[in-house]
Amino acid sequence: MESFLSRYRNLVVLLAVLVAQIMGLAIQVRRFGNGRNSTDVRDGSGVRLIRLWAEALVSPAERVIHGTGQGTAWLWNNYADLRNVRQQNQQLEQTIDRLRLEQAALLEDAKQGERLQALLNFQQKYIYSTLAAQVIGSSGSDLSHVFYIDKGEDHGLKPDMAVITGDGIVGKVRDVFPHTAQVLAINDQTSGAGVILETTRIRGILRGDAAGRLMVVGILADERIQPGEKVLTAGGDLIFPRGLPVGAVEKVVRDPQHDGFIDIMLKPAAHLDRLDEVMVITSTAPRFNQQEQNDIDTSQADKGADAQAMKDQLKASEIMAEHLPGLTVPNLPPDQQPLNDTSNPNPVSAPPQPLHPDRFSPGNAPAPAGADGSGTSGAASGDQGQKPAQTAPHAGGPGEPRPAPAPKNPPQGDR
Repeated sequence: MESFLSRYRNLVVLLAVLVAQIMGLAIQVRRFGNGRNSTDVRDGSGVRLIRLWAEALVSPAERVIHGTGQGTAWLWNNYADLRNVRQQNQQLEQTIDRLRLEQAALLEDAKQGERLQALLNFQQKYIYSTLAAQVIGSSGSDLSHVFYIDKGEDHGLKPDMAVITGDGIVGKVRDVFPHTAQVLAINDQTSGAGVILETTRIRGILRGDAAGRLMVVGILADERIQPGEKVLTAGGDLIFPRGLPVGAVEKVVRDPQHDGFIDIMLKPAAHLDRLDEVMVITSTAPRFNQQEQNDIDTSQADKGADAQAMKDQLKASEIMAEHLPGLTVPNLPPDQQPLNDTSNPNPVSAPPQPLHPDRFSPGNAPAPAGADGSGTSGAASGDQGQKPAQTAPHAGGPGEPRPAPAPKNPPQGDR
């Protein structure tokens, strides 16, 4: 190092002087944005050359360092740190699928809860005893409209029990198995029920056609039947109780096989194509709530008290009858007993005779004039001007009626 400095001393000194001079100039000279240089110290708006040179000297290294850091970070974030991203994506996709299934299940449970709540409300208000059941299958044929429910003989079901929903009737139980039952829908061709139109009170028979549509047959043509009229069960088939909704009149068509008859096409009240829960009417005996049952018990108690009072009165009358003389004579045969005597116990006596008979008394009325052929003598006696007999004084008591006086001008016979 000393040999180098001793050999190139002058050159080193010259370079040092030049560097010092350049540094001095760089400190003194300012550069403006338009490229103009100035040495005026009062002008502080420019940038010193030393700073420009320092920035030019340092900035490339800084750029290299900054670019290297950014590249390293990009490489880490987009490659090294994403080695397990594919596996995480698969897990997230599986989680999304599971959540979607759970969401669909929750929605279905919510809808089922709403349907069950509606069925429960209807069951509580319905007067007959019902049993809720779940639809678990169908016939799988377009020609047969039957389905299966998850209740059977073990639950008390029997054939020909009515199956309904909260909207209307659905069908009847056809075959019963230990744990399941087969239900024949009302839109089947072999099904039938007695119905009545709500407004016109016209009765008919409910049937199903080959396409599964509801129709009422056996009705004479009537202009009063209009679309929209409700149809109810008539109750005469001994399966469906009276007054259950069946559907509404959709249109009226003429019966091609019978003149003068029409077929009524119905829109069913129940959704027969999407049944999930149904109710089976297990008993048609009236069912009452707690308040109504309490009222019935109170009425029965009052009725029992009245019946007991009547029974006590009857017993008292029987005891009293034992102490009264009997109406039967032990020594007489049954046909001669006083109870069997039909004769009048109070015979009517002859009428009393008058104390002072006159011509108005029974049997003393005068004969008509000329009835006995003595008309001439009667007339002669009348001409003699006989005076009427004097009325005898009333000798009876004050309570007896006075006899009527004789007429002043007795009748005269014909001359």
